[in-house]
This record gives sequence, structure tokens and C-alpha cells, in this order.
Amino acid sequence: MRERQTHRDRLRAQEFEAFVAGAGGRLLHTATLLTAEPATPAGANVRAERLLRAALARTYAEWDGLRGEDPYDRTRQELAVRFARESWRHRRPLGGVLDRLAPLERLVLVLRLYEEVGEDQTAALLGLPADRVRAVCDRSIAVMRTAERGTAGPGRGGPGAGSGPRGPGAGSGPRGPGAGSGRRGPAAGSPFASGAAP
Repeated sequence: MRERQTHRDRLRAQEFEAFVAGAGGRLLHTATLLTAEPATPAGANVRAERLLRAALARTYAEWDGLRGEDPYDRTRQELAVRFARESWRHRRPLGGVLDRLAPLERLVLVLRLYEEVGEDQTAALLGLPADRVRAVCDRSIAVMRTAERGTAGPGRGGPGAGSGPRGPGAGSGPRGPGAGSGRRGPAAGSPFASGAAP
């Protein structure tokens, strides 16, 4: 009996490690966008790392009970819930790509555009009406575009050169353990791209 439990624990640990190896980088970037910390240099996103560790710990604790639920979606949901609960800690500008936005604006924008979560699903996750999610998302995009126009200079394409956040795409279907690394990333030049300068 103990041997069977040990085997099950070892298998769960291997599945979880494969999942983190495949999806950990993207999840860390999501957390970094939420906390508005810079992505570089290494170690600059301490809050994001702490947020992601807590979310992953919860996913690992519930691993056996996922029963076909995508661990990426579960971890992303936990990230969003934890960030929303601790958003008062993330108000001070830190030099990240989205530090111009309030915590709720960052959360909605990251879920809708970077993670491509549907409007209704985002609304349900955050406990907000869909029209409020839409309004917050539109306002956040406007703020980022205004900021982008202010920083675009000669050789950068000028105002509205297409390097702003891209619109939400179609959602993706379920993925098993170890998935998540095959998700489409943001368009090149987008403020959501890894390592983009604020």
C-alpha cells in the first residue's frame, strides 16, 4: 500500500515538474505583468515570483483533484485571484510595462489580451459584470496607447504604429499536464512581449 502511494506521489511530482517546465516561463511573465515589475534584470520581479510560487503550490496541492481540468488554466485563475486579493500591495509604480495602470486595469488587460481569456469568463472569474470588464479593458488599452504615442519617436513608427496590445484571439482548448508552452505569444513589439521595456 505504501509502495503504491509512493509511486503515485512520484508520478504526480513528475507530471507537475513537466507542467512547470513547459508553462512556468509564461506564467512568470503573466505574474510580472500583473505586479508591474520590470522583467529584467533577473530577480527584479520578486513579487511576481512570490505570487507564482503561491499559485503553483495551490495547483500542486490540488493536482490529483484536477480530473482533466487544465493545470495552466487552474494556475492562471489562482494567480488572478491572489493578485486581486493582494492588489493593494501593487499600487506603487515599479517600472514594469503596465505600471501606468491600476491593479484592476492590469488584471483585466492581462487576462483579456495576454492570456486571451474570454470576456464572460474574465467577468465570472473577477465577479464583475461583462460590460464593466469591457469598459476597464477599453480604458486600459487607451491608457497604454496614449503612453505609447508619448514615447514613440523617430524610427519607432510614430503614433499607432501597430506595436500596442493586440486584441483578444480565440480561446484555446483543453491541454493536459505539461502543456501551456505551446500557447501563442503576444505579437512582436507588443508591450506584452517578454522583456519589453516599459
